[in-house]
Amino acid sequence: MLLEELRKTVCAQNKALVDNGLVLWTSGNVSARDPETNYVVIKPSGVLFDQLTPEKMVVVNLHGKVIEGDLKPSVDTASHLYVYRHRDDVHGIVHTHSPYATSFAITGEPLHIYTTTSAAVFGGTIPISQFAVIGEEEIGQEIVEKIGESEAILIRNHGIFTIGKTSEKALKNAVVLEETAQSVHYAMLRTKIEPLSEEVVERGYRIYHDTYGQKKSTV
Repeated sequence: MLLEELRKTVCAQNKALVDNGLVLWTSGNVSARDPETNYVVIKPSGVLFDQLTPEKMVVVNLHGKVIEGDLKPSVDTASHLYVYRHRDDVHGIVHTHSPYATSFAITGEPLHIYTTTSAAVFGGTIPISQFAVIGEEEIGQEIVEKIGESEAILIRNHGIFTIGKTSEKALKNAVVLEETAQSVHYAMLRTKIEPLSEEVVERGYRIYHDTYGQKKSTV
């Protein structure tokens, strides 16, 4: 089976969307790009998450040709591939309709940074796209044009996309974005709130990326 390990990883990460409350039914998907072949592994279209297996993952090239897989790839494949073709640094993409983040996408306004967690992970405001039709390259074009240095974007009246150097990082971004949106939603119900200053956000982002987690041994 082509890209067997990457298929296992992408399958598990698609199932993690359900475990983290980011999707319902068959909506949403995770994809990953293999750095050696540039092939992309993505969830098949319309398959329930609990029925996914590594064998059901679809392998496509950067122009959408199915290289291996018996099922049709996700309807969002064209958008994923557009991003991969235009962002060499991106090797993982996640798309969800997670409810709290999507509620901000519906308002048509960017999601500012109100928490130290979102400051550390994103380092700046989560942008909002223009309305784009699903199933074609339009959403991918909006992502490339509007996402900037962020690794997350709200897709107007649709949902969210997150990107990363790996699919694991893109998944983490999707989880943190939903957590952030939920906290901000509840805070807005209680009182008027103000986002963190740019200085605080930049400092939090820098400290997090300099100190968080275990450093690889140089020995």
